[in-house]
Amino acid sequence: MNVHVSPRPAIAARRFTLATDLDGTFLGGTDAERTTLYDWIEANRDTVGLIFVTGRDPEFIMEMCRECGLPWPEYVVGDVGTTIAHVREDGHVEPIPALEEDIAARWNDAGPRVRDALDGLPGLKLQPTAFRYRVSYDLTPLKYDNVAEARVEEMGLDWLISDNRYFDVLPKGISKGPSIKRLIAHLGIPEARVLCAGDTLNDFSMLASGLPAVAVGNSETALKSRLEGQGTVYHASAHGAAGILEAIAALDLHETPKGD
Repeated sequence: MNVHVSPRPAIAARRFTLATDLDGTFLGGTDAERTTLYDWIEANRDTVGLIFVTGRDPEFIMEMCRECGLPWPEYVVGDVGTTIAHVREDGHVEPIPALEEDIAARWNDAGPRVRDALDGLPGLKLQPTAFRYRVSYDLTPLKYDNVAEARVEEMGLDWLISDNRYFDVLPKGISKGPSIKRLIAHLGIPEARVLCAGDTLNDFSMLASGLPAVAVGNSETALKSRLEGQGTVYHASAHGAAGILEAIAALDLHETPKGD
């Protein structure tokens, strides 16, 4: 399968790059709003770059692109920032070793230790996917015991609760924000030409990173509260995909479809 139909300019040479979360953000809004955004991206590939920045793992992302007709990203920051990868023209994801070495070192094969330390704690159900540099749980708020947070910190690792239903254990200092900034620097993309988009607390580090950013209209209340006073963050009224286009137009990052 050939994802890229024709050669494109290097992503650093394009006028604008969208670095977006998926669930609730790029995948948010109505069918018509998503179609408007996706068609706009495809029509402007020579001037618009696309990076997915998500808690999802790369294989799941590629499966969604194949089955749901999403625009193909050129790079992926996946697994809540613990994967940084290039999307090849054949649709396969290729981690970038130079950007992942530090992540792997900080993780130091901590998976078994984390699973043992959190085993049996109330409100946490281990997700079955064997992630490389993180351990993730489904969280039940009414049963959750925050002793899990202390145990993670004792191991020298970070924890993250997002959407009040996910609990991630991550390498110290690694999340979406540091990883997208690392990727942008590696690619030579001017920071002023990037827009980061998100809607939940696991997007906070990305939206508060100092890069131009948008919290789409359906963002969780806790995220909106933590972003108060962040001068580089645009708070959209529209939800999901429409909120992304609203921010692109409001920040004059690129021409958008008429009416957006």
